[in-house]
Amino acid sequence: MTSTDDVLDSLVRTTFEVAGVLTRIGGEHDLSLTQLRVLGILRDRRARMTDLAVYLGLDKSTMSGLIDRAQRRGLLTRGKNPDDGRVVDVYITPAGLELAHRVDGEVRRALAPRTGRLTPEQLDQLVKLLGVVLIRP
Repeated sequence: MTSTDDVLDSLVRTTFEVAGVLTRIGGEHDLSLTQLRVLGILRDRRARMTDLAVYLGLDKSTMSGLIDRAQRRGLLTRGKNPDDGRVVDVYITPAGLELAHRVDGEVRRALAPRTGRLTPEQLDQLVKLLGVVLIRP
């Protein structure tokens, strides 16, 4: 029978493996893990600065600096929220979206040798199990 230690060890090893791929690919594009996360989050939505900061576990000034750097690179921009003009949204630019898609493809190719070992049924099971693990209490 699998122990809690075995489960935790597997989760940690998987996290290290995936983080290593993300760190390497991000570094090739001069992006930190946090910047990769922001680009991934904003690929299909606008987000409030405050919501991004809370989700990423960053304070407001750190989030602002991160967005400033991405804005200088032309990857993200800020604008007024269409529903509440007092709120500042962050959204991805066409250049940022192109980079996000390129990085996504590179990550998929890098992880394919690992995920390619699984059958379609195993992939479905993995997605379902990770979904349960990732639900916040």
